[in-house]
Amino acid sequence: MPEGHSVQRTANWFNKHLAGSKVKVDSPQGRFSSSAKLVTNRKLVKARAIGKQLFLDFENNKTVRVHLGIYGKWRYFDSNKVESIGQVRARFYNADYLADLRGPTICEVIESSVVDQHKKRLGPDPTNPDPRKLNQERFVTKVRASKSAIGLLLMNQSVISGVGNVYRAELLFRAKISPHRPGNTLTEKQALALWQDAVILMKVGVAKGFMVTRQEQLKSKKIFDERNYVYKREGLGCLRCRGSIALELMATRKLYWCPGCQK
Repeated sequence: MPEGHSVQRTANWFNKHLAGSKVKVDSPQGRFSSSAKLVTNRKLVKARAIGKQLFLDFENNKTVRVHLGIYGKWRYFDSNKVESIGQVRARFYNADYLADLRGPTICEVIESSVVDQHKKRLGPDPTNPDPRKLNQERFVTKVRASKSAIGLLLMNQSVISGVGNVYRAELLFRAKISPHRPGNTLTEKQALALWQDAVILMKVGVAKGFMVTRQEQLKSKKIFDERNYVYKREGLGCLRCRGSIALELMATRKLYWCPGCQK
């Protein structure tokens, strides 16, 4: 499942190539045809990413909400170079650019007034600007008020939007915090540091197009085979303490961590 940096990149693509123009919307597959008629040939005002959800705001106060889920994917083309491969749920295009959506968990048209209801159910997104520091305060407050394990809280989209398995594992490793530690035992400084590190790592993810969490690689232009500290490194030596990276299940999701240095 794509994590938040990937959805933010999709929003950036829509804002760069389609926003401000009248966009044709159709459904080659047919499942989105009736909904597509509500927004086709309307101007796309803005694309917004909140966590793992994308909101496409049209001029007629309609919004397309997309959640890729596990199987959803976007593909982008010049409008004259379309490659129709697989079942396309929704197609968005103008005279120059085209985006195909396949296999999303959610693709629906909602009233723009309903978007705020969805936003209220979602936690703050580290990829979105936070000049007044309201998002970081929301995150710190939610974490420190909960007895749930921090490893669960980071995957809870009402606590923080956009963090998935990779960022969860890497953020906790970088902070030297056990995933099993209850949120209400973290100090304000520790919770704030997790948020600030998420902002840094996901900003890099948006810029590069893939997740990088090893400190020495964050500013590098080179693409490395191993870009993470613990994710999918079970049984290998920890790069910090030389202990063994562990793999276990936490609420049915794979959890990677180092018991040696994440006390």
